[in-house]
Amino acid sequence: MVAEDQSSEVYQSVEHLFRHEAAKIVSTLTRIFGLPNLGLAEDVVQESLLKALNQWSYSGIPENPSGWLMRVAKNQALDVLRRETSFRYKEEEIAATLAQQYSISPEPEMLFSVEQVKDDQLRMVFACCHAVLSMELQVALSLKILCGFSVGEIARAFLVPEDTIAKRLTRAKQRLREAAVPFEIPVGAEWPKRLDSVVQVLYLLFNEGYNASHGEDLIRYDLCHEAIRLTRLLIEHPAGNAPKTHALLALMLLQTARFPARIGADSSVLLLQEQDRTLWNRTMIAEGVSHLDRSAKGAEASEFHIQAGIAACHCVAESYEMTDWQQILSLYDLLVKINDSPVISLNRAIAIAKVRGTEAGLTAVLEISGRKSIGGYYLLYAVLGEFYLELKEYRKAEQNYRSALQLTEMSKEQSFLKKKLRICEERLRDK
Repeated sequence: MVAEDQSSEVYQSVEHLFRHEAAKIVSTLTRIFGLPNLGLAEDVVQESLLKALNQWSYSGIPENPSGWLMRVAKNQALDVLRRETSFRYKEEEIAATLAQQYSISPEPEMLFSVEQVKDDQLRMVFACCHAVLSMELQVALSLKILCGFSVGEIARAFLVPEDTIAKRLTRAKQRLREAAVPFEIPVGAEWPKRLDSVVQVLYLLFNEGYNASHGEDLIRYDLCHEAIRLTRLLIEHPAGNAPKTHALLALMLLQTARFPARIGADSSVLLLQEQDRTLWNRTMIAEGVSHLDRSAKGAEASEFHIQAGIAACHCVAESYEMTDWQQILSLYDLLVKINDSPVISLNRAIAIAKVRGTEAGLTAVLEISGRKSIGGYYLLYAVLGEFYLELKEYRKAEQNYRSALQLTEMSKEQSFLKKKLRICEERLRDK
């Protein structure tokens, strides 16, 4: 029993290291070996983690596991130098770099300086989000390299076969090699364009976690927290300390602060008016508002600024009834001028209903329901169902809830919609 407990502890420790340290080591080895050898850096770290799993099962977890892993990674890298003929011409240079830059001390500093580690990780962020890759490839590579997700985990997150993700990752690395993408933090005129690409990928990572489109879990906490971690990393660099990144972090923090209240004790979805606001993370809300204030120093308001402003309106309201819906509608009016997507228009319609009445909200939804890109979106029909229910048009409400049910694969959303359907059926029987 003791051996089983120790084995479990070792596995959890290695998993923690993989999540939190592997990306750092891969980033630094990539700087040393070059971005074309990203796969090689991954292999070195993978072998190091396997050694940790095997040796620690017998000898126990060392006092400084991060330092131990760094020493093994260094030795693995030196072994690669001896095996790979492609490195012969610069073997001495790389070996000297490894010897100088990897120090194993009792202190938890694993590599040179903390700032150097952050710079390496930031270089990797910009490499994974480079414009030579499609958004699909950027997201897959970011999850694998930056967040430490396995191929299987990425495949499960997006409900695609593992070999599909493996092919995407191979294709992404190949395109980086072919385009000779430099492993660097962009400067000058290149910076704004590259920053836009990075923040968009981070936003997509967070949004997939916040409103998971697949699987059993409505919220993928791991995706959200990794997106927050990487956004913090971006802000900590002087060049990334920009209004747009502060706005993005504000949005993430304000949304994440409400996670504890989104799911009920019976795992059901709770609407905003049903949530226990005492469960909201007030420390996180305060930090989010602080970053929103810092984002206001810029000359223009991005989509993230406005979305964070809407989230702040919800977070600072003492109760659902005290929500400033007029301000929220004003912000949505600004947002649709930047991004007139059907989803944003749908959210705006909800705000219209709160300010001008349910019929006005219904009219706004019907105006966008004909758009081709929203026809298969289950929330369109869920909102229509809610509006018709409020207007006591129970048959139309039932029809729309059934349409929504057919379009979502999320089990918690399905349970929520079934509950709404039962309400409609009861009201129809009582008529």
